[in-house]
Amino acid sequence: MQSPSEILKGIWTSVGGDATALQCVRLTGEEPQIPSSFRVAVAGQTTIAAAGLAAAEIWKMRGGEAQDVSIDMRHAVVECRSERYLRVDDKPPPPAWDAIAGVYRTGDGRFVRCHTNFRHHRDAVCKVLGCEPEREKVQAALMRWKGEDFETATYAAGGVVALMRSHDEWSALPQARALAELPLISIEKIGDAPPKSWPHGDHPLAGLRVLDLSRVIAGPVAGRTLAAHGADVLLVSGPELPSIPWLTIDTGRGKLTTLIELSSEAGQAQLRGLLKEADIFSQGYRPRALAAFGFAPEDAAKINPGIVYVTLSAYGHAGPWADRRGFDSLVQTTTGFNHAEGQAAGIDGPKELPAQMLDHATGYLMAFGAMMAKARQVREGGSWHLRVSLAQTGRWLWNLGRLEHGLNTPDLPGEAVHAAFIESMPSGFGTLKAVKHSAVLSKTPARWSRPAMPLGTHPPEWPVRT
Repeated sequence: MQSPSEILKGIWTSVGGDATALQCVRLTGEEPQIPSSFRVAVAGQTTIAAAGLAAAEIWKMRGGEAQDVSIDMRHAVVECRSERYLRVDDKPPPPAWDAIAGVYRTGDGRFVRCHTNFRHHRDAVCKVLGCEPEREKVQAALMRWKGEDFETATYAAGGVVALMRSHDEWSALPQARALAELPLISIEKIGDAPPKSWPHGDHPLAGLRVLDLSRVIAGPVAGRTLAAHGADVLLVSGPELPSIPWLTIDTGRGKLTTLIELSSEAGQAQLRGLLKEADIFSQGYRPRALAAFGFAPEDAAKINPGIVYVTLSAYGHAGPWADRRGFDSLVQTTTGFNHAEGQAAGIDGPKELPAQMLDHATGYLMAFGAMMAKARQVREGGSWHLRVSLAQTGRWLWNLGRLEHGLNTPDLPGEAVHAAFIESMPSGFGTLKAVKHSAVLSKTPARWSRPAMPLGTHPPEWPVRT
C-alpha cells in the first residue's frame, strides 16, 4: 500500500511537476482518522498538499523564496468536512438534505438514492413516480419500479438519482471502461497564445483573476483554495439558479460574488467582458450547458488567448455518461463505494463515506491542476483546458486500497478537539467560525482576505490590480 508521500508524488508528477519540489513537503498524521474502509483521510491530505505545493512553486517562479509546505492529516480531513464545522453566530448547520432525499428500495430488491436538494430535481422524481413529495409515497411508488429503469427514466426527465451498484457491476459498464482510459487530471492545449507574465503581489496567486461558475462543493472548494493563495476569485451565479445557502457561506470565503443572467444577451456580454481579463475560468455546469451561450473551452480561448479553462463533470468527459449530471453522493452510490462500505459494515444496503470526499478531493485537484496549467502558460504560452470528474477521483480513491479495520475507527470527537483548526471572522451573514486552510506555507501563509458575502453582493467587475 502506497504511503501518503508516494501518493502525493503520483499526483504531482502526473501533470509534469518536478519531483525535487516534493522535498519541501511535510505530511504528518496517521490513518485512519474517521470511520471508513477507504483511505479518505489520505485522499484529503494528499490532494490539499498538491495544491499547496503548486502555490509554493508558483511563488518561487514569481521570484519569491523557496518555502516549506506542511499538511496535518487530521486538519486535512476536518477541512474536507468543513461544511459540518461551520458556525454562523454560533449556530450549527441546518439539516443537509431535502425531506425526500436519500435511499429507497425498488420493486426488484435494489437500492436507489435520490438527490432532491434542488426543487427541479425533486419535481422530476415526483413526476416520474406520479406521487407527492412525501417519503412514504415515494417509497410506495418505487416498489412498482425496477431500479435501473427508474434511474434511466429520472435522468431523462431532468432528475438526478443513482442505482446502487457493486464495484464489479460499475466496472462492467462502458462508462467505467471509458474512465479507465483517462488520467486523474487531464490538461490539454486548446489554442496558441503568448506567455503572460505574473502580476505583482505578495502571495503566490496575487493579481490572478479567477471566474468561478460553480455550485455546491467541488468547484466552490477549488475557488476557495485559489482565493486562499491570493487570487481574486469572482463567483458568478444566476439570479434564478438554486443554491444551498450553508455551502455558499462555507465556500464563499475569500471571494467576490456577482449575479449574471446568462440567458440574456446583456448577461453574455458581461461575462465575455470579465472573461477577456481573466486568467482562469472554472466551471461546473452541466456538460455543454455553457457552450450554448458561447462559452465552450474553444470559445473562451478565442475571447481570451492564454486562458486556463477548468471543467468539472460528474462522470468524465468520455463515454456514454459524459453528459450525465451528478453529485458526490450519487457517484459514491453508482460506482460501488456505498455497496462496499455497507458490506464492510455488515449491513444490508448502502453506507456513505464519512465525508463528501469525492467532492472535496476533486475540488483540491481542480485548484492544483489550474495552478499547474497557469504555470505552464507562463512558461510556454498557449491556452489550456483542465478536466476533472467526481467519478475519476473516485476511481483514484478506490485504487489507493482499503483499510481492513477502518470502520472501527471512532469518528472525530466534539468541537473542542478542532479548536486549533478553527478561525473566527466577520461575514455578510454574521460571525463565522470556520475551518482554516490545512496547507501551511512557511513564507506565504494561506488566508482569506475577503469575507463570505451573500450571492450577488458585488458588481460584475474585477478589482483594480495594484
